[in-house]
Amino acid sequence: MQKAEITKGNSGNLVEEMFKAGAHYGYSKTRRHPSVSSFIYTTKNKTDIIDLEKTSVMLEEASNFIHDLGARNKTVLFVGTKPEAKSVAKHAAESLNMPYVTERWIGGTLSNYSEIKKRIAELENYRKESAVGGLDKYTKKERSVMAKKMEKLSIYYSGLVGLKKAPDAIIIVDPKAEHIAATEAKKCDVPVVALVNSDSNIKGIDFPILGNDAAIPSVRFFIESLVAAYKKGQMSVPTKKQD
Repeated sequence: MQKAEITKGNSGNLVEEMFKAGAHYGYSKTRRHPSVSSFIYTTKNKTDIIDLEKTSVMLEEASNFIHDLGARNKTVLFVGTKPEAKSVAKHAAESLNMPYVTERWIGGTLSNYSEIKKRIAELENYRKESAVGGLDKYTKKERSVMAKKMEKLSIYYSGLVGLKKAPDAIIIVDPKAEHIAATEAKKCDVPVVALVNSDSNIKGIDFPILGNDAAIPSVRFFIESLVAAYKKGQMSVPTKKQD
């Protein structure tokens, strides 16, 4: 299988690019989870400094996995509800026409998808009816009640519109904050690629990437690297010749 090329920037030095993005900053040593101890380079001013050489290996493994998904046109769900991840996750998902969750994760999104699917369908039907004037048959009061309900549904489910089945993989920014999503994915055998900081337990995560998950430049670097890997996977598939 062709591997994903993850080197970014003119320097050709992945570690340098991560360093520029501030990816090496972990949390305080007192918050360190034992599972990441071997990935810490040093501790400076009581703050853990992540070994980016090891992170580059983790990123390569995750990128190769995502590259393969892209080659097979598989569905990837992006999850990032913390302020530093919201816009990055949404932009990344939209660039690939993939689903995303950037507001509160609704319990059962994966483990009880049949019920979630009903909410998504309800939102889709409302939007379709609204577009063609199908709501005119309701009274003004009824339309007002429906609009309020749909506004709430839109907040939590708009990123999932178009998702017809459980995703083939999930990309999470900070699985400690998104522990419900990570737990559901594991329960449903959905592979997890996650950007984790030094306070997270990386055991049980299929493709952990240890790096700063609390700064937008760092989050953007890693998520964009995965997006690039998916796109390169798509481009690696030979175009069928027309008869």
